[in-house]
Amino acid sequence: MNFIFLLTGLLLVFAIAFLVSNDRKNIKYKRILIMLTLQIVFVYILMHTNAGIVAITKVGVFFENLLAIADTGIQFVFGGMVNEGATTFFFVALLPLVFMAVLIGILNYIKVLPIVIKYLGLLLSKITGMGRLESYFAVSTSVLGQPEVFLTITKQIPHLSRKRLYTICTSAMSAISLAMAGAYMTMIEPKYVVTAVVLNIFSALIVANIINPYDLDEDEDLPQDEESKRVPFFQMIGDSVMDGFKIVIVVAAMLLGFIALMELINVIFQSIFHISFQTVIGYIFAPIAFLMGVPWAEAVQAGGIMATKLITNEFVAMLNFGGITENLSDKTIAIVSVYLVSFANFGTVGIVSGSIKSISEKQGNHVSKFALKLLLGATLASVISGTMIGIVM
Repeated sequence: MNFIFLLTGLLLVFAIAFLVSNDRKNIKYKRILIMLTLQIVFVYILMHTNAGIVAITKVGVFFENLLAIADTGIQFVFGGMVNEGATTFFFVALLPLVFMAVLIGILNYIKVLPIVIKYLGLLLSKITGMGRLESYFAVSTSVLGQPEVFLTITKQIPHLSRKRLYTICTSAMSAISLAMAGAYMTMIEPKYVVTAVVLNIFSALIVANIINPYDLDEDEDLPQDEESKRVPFFQMIGDSVMDGFKIVIVVAAMLLGFIALMELINVIFQSIFHISFQTVIGYIFAPIAFLMGVPWAEAVQAGGIMATKLITNEFVAMLNFGGITENLSDKTIAIVSVYLVSFANFGTVGIVSGSIKSISEKQGNHVSKFALKLLLGATLASVISGTMIGIVM
């Protein structure tokens, strides 16, 4: 039965992507099949083998330890502000991002991350047949996140074709940064976060090969960071601290506004239609959730969470999801959890477009023109990843 829902979920994605494809005659079926096969293999290894379970457990413990280390700084600065035994989302999930940003800054500074990203990108390129730049970007955006990741290819962005631009933007919206991974792990099970990070790399490229197929004729070069000005170590630490804190404030502000807005909409819907807004959008997304493998009895609840992520952001959706998981099956929890781990929402389209525009106004305008198709592609990538986890549950 799981493989039947694997087929229904993938056929749903293919049907929608095929309808909006820029070049249906040149869809890269071979690349798509290779990446789908790799996803199935990775999911099985991570969730059903001793080595995979041990690896995914150790990654979860590693992030838990990092969060515990980050908490020492939080307690020193803010200790006593929260009642003992109580938890506050701002302190538990958001403030650790400051430490995570510093850690990533250090790994970048000592050239560990650039080397890992470069060679993983080259390996991905050999396996999937995608361009080296696209493969590099798919890996790097899963580590650095956006908008920071665009800074690694500032020289290439002004010269990219619209098709290649679409592919890298889809990867940017479908992935998450390592800094965000720690925050997500405070809301959903770490094993699903880790699995989603791996799956999303391929899911974004799969969707791009349907909606946006192309062959590369021109030579391409990998991004080169060596020429950028190297700041002193402690200046880099200070910059990373401020960058991390800016992310915390931005996410907190967005949550404050979006959650309050969702509550206002719910109040309006309850007073007029005697039904919550989440339930309404849940019915709209329920068929999608069902085709992904969610049991029909839970499809409306799951669909409401999926739609919430699209309309607001993944943090709002994860917080709402945490309140209903005790009423859901393990399979539904797995599918929805993996689906939620990406930046595919309306707000991120603006961030991606603005990031590109800050580097090249012309390219930023191009991104704005295919913004809705970009959001659709990133959402379909999340559907693929969520469907994949369902086959092993």
